[in-house]
Amino acid sequence: MEANYPLFQIIDKDGEVTSADYQDLLTEEQAKTYYYHMLRIRTYDHKGIALQRQGRIGTYVPFEGQEGSQVGSALALQNDDWLFPTYRDHGATLTFGADLNRMLLHWNGRIEGCVPSLEKNIFPASIPIATHLPHAAGAAMAETYKGTKNAAIAYFGDGATSEGDFHEGLNIASVFNAPVVFFNQNNGFAISLPVKKQMNSETIAQKAEAYGIPGKRVDGMDVFAVNFVVKEALERARNGEGPTLIEAVTWRFGAHTTADDPSKYRDQAASDATREERDPVLRLERFMKKQNMWDDAWVASIKEEIQEELDTAVSDMESYEKANSDVMFDYVFEKPAWTIEEQKKNFNALKGGMF
Repeated sequence: MEANYPLFQIIDKDGEVTSADYQDLLTEEQAKTYYYHMLRIRTYDHKGIALQRQGRIGTYVPFEGQEGSQVGSALALQNDDWLFPTYRDHGATLTFGADLNRMLLHWNGRIEGCVPSLEKNIFPASIPIATHLPHAAGAAMAETYKGTKNAAIAYFGDGATSEGDFHEGLNIASVFNAPVVFFNQNNGFAISLPVKKQMNSETIAQKAEAYGIPGKRVDGMDVFAVNFVVKEALERARNGEGPTLIEAVTWRFGAHTTADDPSKYRDQAASDATREERDPVLRLERFMKKQNMWDDAWVASIKEEIQEELDTAVSDMESYEKANSDVMFDYVFEKPAWTIEEQKKNFNALKGGMF
């Protein structure tokens, strides 16, 4: 079955173009745009881990290694499209236009960080696995009913394909021909469970067959390939041809979260070797150098720009007062339930009402 879903690639691990058909389409402007965004979200990701280790934010979810998938897909969207992220897709949401300061407030436990952007159609990050996939199908259907050409993209990991919401979301999108792209980032592990122990299917892309929709596999470490495949799927959606399931084969270099120790369930030496061979940022850098697109002065300038932006956002985040723990309880139900009120009372007695 894997032979029926070949892995689409445009540049290999050494930065070489694998198909002459795409050589003229890979422009310097495009490469620099990708590189800027990938460097920006990687810098942010490293900062997020450091802030958590220093006790300045709560548990953080790293995504290093998945920058090619997140940047390539997010830059395929149009301004009025919908983006439905998981807790690991803050790189995609930042690339699409989410506010950096609000993103940091989210990880700092402030309610302001959970408020969606008014400038972009970005759904709040889904913490439960796969529950946002039916929502994405519904939003896409609504755009069709309104007569727009807007589409939606829903991000999820390999573990989500074992959830009922995955199947429900794909089924309803297929039945109603919704303009939605289901974008799976197969990073090898659902927390600690490897893909081979989770399913007998050779690929995730082939699951599309059950719903009568196209399934595509793409090298998720190749930002060019991801962008082309997602753009193609979005174009199908806008033309009334319905949903697509895309499997981006990638890897997370770090832990599932900062509360996780990946060395307990995977070979870290093998993971480090994958970093050396497949790192999406290094791959793009190699490509740019081979194509004479690399500019040391430009790289130095964007590094400084990104660091200044991040330092300002962290400073702004830390200028807020401590988060009030009451918000965890006050917005669970429209009307307070006695069980929630009891939890709130006990928590405040223990913590003094503040984190």
